[in-house]
Parts: sequence; C-alpha cells; structure tokens
Amino acid sequence: MHGMRGSRCGWIVLVSGSFLLSACGGDDRHADVAGDDAATGEDSVALDDGDAGVPDDGPGADADADADADADSSAEAEAAADADGDVVDDAPDAPPGIWRPAPGTSWQWQLSGTLDRSFDVAMYDIDLFETPEATIAGLHDRGIVVICYFSAGSREEWRSDASDFPGAAVGNPLDGWPGESWLDTRSAEVRAIMEARLDLAVTKGCDGVEPDNVDGYANDPGFPLNETTQLDYNGFLATAAHARNLSVGLKNDLDQIGDLLSQFDWALDEECFTYDECDLLTPFIDAGKAVFQVEYGGASLADTICPQANALDFDTLIKNVDLDAWRVACR
Repeated sequence: MHGMRGSRCGWIVLVSGSFLLSACGGDDRHADVAGDDAATGEDSVALDDGDAGVPDDGPGADADADADADADSSAEAEAAADADGDVVDDAPDAPPGIWRPAPGTSWQWQLSGTLDRSFDVAMYDIDLFETPEATIAGLHDRGIVVICYFSAGSREEWRSDASDFPGAAVGNPLDGWPGESWLDTRSAEVRAIMEARLDLAVTKGCDGVEPDNVDGYANDPGFPLNETTQLDYNGFLATAAHARNLSVGLKNDLDQIGDLLSQFDWALDEECFTYDECDLLTPFIDAGKAVFQVEYGGASLADTICPQANALDFDTLIKNVDLDAWRVACR
C-alpha cells in the first residue's frame, strides 16, 4: 500500500503504477508513471489529469515559486550535508558512499500519475517497479538523488514478483485495500524476495529505497509479529540496503525510532501533525538526519502546518492523498 499512514490509527493508502485499485470506496485511479517519453530524457511530463498539477493560487502553490523555494532549500542543504548525493562527514554510522541527507533537503514524492520531472529539488521518491531506468538516469543527469519506493511488509498482487511469495507467508488483507495482504516478515522466503527487490533497485540505478509497511506488528497481520520481530526485520532491511550501497529511510514506525535511528539514514513520515506525534521524530533531526514529512490536504493547510514544520526543521510537503505530482513545499 502507498501513501497515507496511521499504523496505530488505521492505514489509508493509494496505489501507484499501471493498475487499478479502489481507495476506501473512492473512485478507481490509473497511474502511468513516466510514460512513453521516458527514454527521451525530457525533464517535464504532462500529468494525466488537468487538476493534478500545482494550483494557480494558495500558499506556495505556484510551480515556479515552488521550484525556486526548493532550489534555495537545496542550496542550504548542500552546504550542510552535500544534499546532491554526498555523505555527511560526521556520520560514523552511515557506511561510506551512501546518501544521508541533512534537514533542509528539498524533495518530491510521486507514486501516481505520469511522473512530473520538472521540480528543482535534491531528491525524488518514486515507484521502484513502475519507473523506467531511463527516467532514473534522466533525473541523475540533473544531479537529482533518486529514492525508490516498494512495500516491504505487504504483498501487492499486481507486482511482477507477487507469485514468488509462499502462501504460508501471506496473511490478513489490508483493510480497505483489495489485492494487498500483510506478510510474515519472519519468513526467510519473504526476506529473499526483499533482497531481490533491493537488487532491482541497484540495477535500475536507485540511490536509495523507501520500504513501506514496516510496522506490521502494530496492525493485524495474521501472524504473531511483535516489537522484537519488527526490530529484527527493519534492521535486516537497513543492513541489506547498506550492503548494496543504498540509502534507506525509516517509514513511520515512530515507536521504534529509538532502537532504529542508528540504522536508518533518514525518515519519512505521514501525518504526524494530524496525529500529534511529531515529537517522536526529533531524534532524527538531533542526529542531523532529514525528516521528509507529508500532510494530506489542500494548499490552505500550509498556513497552519508549515510554520510548525519549519520550526521543527522538517522537510514537509502538503500532498494529495493519491500522491500525484501536486505539492506545496513548506520551504
């Protein structure tokens, strides 16, 4: 599952890629990431829907102003942490050569719709399976770090490797998300599949990965997962990513940050302001590691969220719940 979080409050998520999935009774969506023009090397691709782009008004919503703001953020991040892909010098727990961004790193997160490559940011977070290598290479040509999304804790029946999961390791369905089921993350077979996905990330040229659904223990997976098994699995993912020189972010799983901070290079959070739990993420900031944070809603949400996010030194975006191209960057 992709998108909106709330592991302790129930997940709501959107699916990317060339597949249809109904979202909590909403209308089906079709994603076509980086379409036929991916091999052309063009920097910008039109979105599927006319209303999916950056709105003409609202705080920070103008695309050009947004890109300029992101360029400024990128320059600040470069001074602090070489945000164009180099490693922070004072990061002894980050293996050499792995991207470890500092707070102030500009980014874009898009998992549905035709990929809009026009944003002037330091990092793009995009779908591992649906993004062509040529698109990743094109972003690299502009000096952009590419993070590749995949679900590490669930089986999505539309993925090309879905049949590789043993039936005994496939658990309860994710509530509200047809075709997606929790995994037994203790399974050696599941872990081997995740290692193959990390190998795919290397083959495609990804600089790092965003493993999703790494908090099955806090949900209803259908297996006796607990805090200990989750820590073991998340540590496995971080170690396996680093062994392949991939940067890796901790997605949500806020309750285990104290145990996992040293193993992950950055954090990605959904809706900590909505759930009043942003204080749990401050250890990443204190360690000099970026917190890429998202709240879902319209452009006006930036008026209340952005001052709080900037005060916490988070790199916050306001996004649509389907994680299309539209965004408002808080800085």
